[in-house]
This record gives sequence, C-alpha cells and structure tokens, in this order.
Amino acid sequence: MNNRTKFLQFGKKTVEEIYERDNYTCLFCRIGYFDCFNGPVNSSDLGFNIYDPMHFISKSKGGLGVVQNGICGCRNHHHIFDNGNVSMRIKQEMHQIAEEYIKNLYPDLDINKLVYQKYGDWFCIEKGEVKLKGD
Repeated sequence: MNNRTKFLQFGKKTVEEIYERDNYTCLFCRIGYFDCFNGPVNSSDLGFNIYDPMHFISKSKGGLGVVQNGICGCRNHHHIFDNGNVSMRIKQEMHQIAEEYIKNLYPDLDINKLVYQKYGDWFCIEKGEVKLKGD
C-alpha cells in the first residue's frame, strides 16, 4: 500500500471516533433528508442500521482519513452522497449539508487541510491513525 492510500483510509480508531461523535446515526437520516426514490427516509425505518464512515472530501479527490473529514452515514445515503447518480442537485445539496455540519463541529478548520498533498506538513500517522497536526 503506498503512502497516499494509507493517508486516505479511515483507521479503526478513527471510524469509532466518527461514530461516537455522530452518536451512531446517519447525518442525513437524523435531519430527515429526502431520498428521491422513497421520499423522507430513515434507515432504521427500513429495518436496518448499517453505517459507513463517509469521506466529506472523497478519497478520489485526496480526502484524508481523519475524524474531521468523516461523517457517519447509512448505506443508502452514503451511496447517494458518493455516487450522485440520482441528480447533481441532490449530490450538491448533500455536500452543502455535510460541509455546514463539518464547519459547525470544527469552526477553525481549514477545509483545504483535509486534502492529501505529497509534501503536506499538516498531517501525519500516529499509532496507525492519520491525524491533523495540532489536534
């Protein structure tokens, strides 16, 4: 596994921190966000509670595997958030909601610091987990 790949993955401890911070609930289910296939949806109403850590800034865009770049999401909303095959408007709206959520949690965070750069000096790996320096 190359260094870039290591920096983009959520470690087990990071995933647990994201889930605990988000109270083991999907951001979009929690606010009753619309699913264009089924109307307002909550994954627990569908009989399952399968959660995934979602990258706010996607791995394909170099999003680091740090707590500040993670959001707890159900499989349904994670799929829509990542793939946006429903509509670009929905995907953009979801990303706007996620950005507001991240900015509320971390008001002093520079969003650009969530992106991997080969010679970036603002992130590191500590005990197998990617961390932003100073946190």
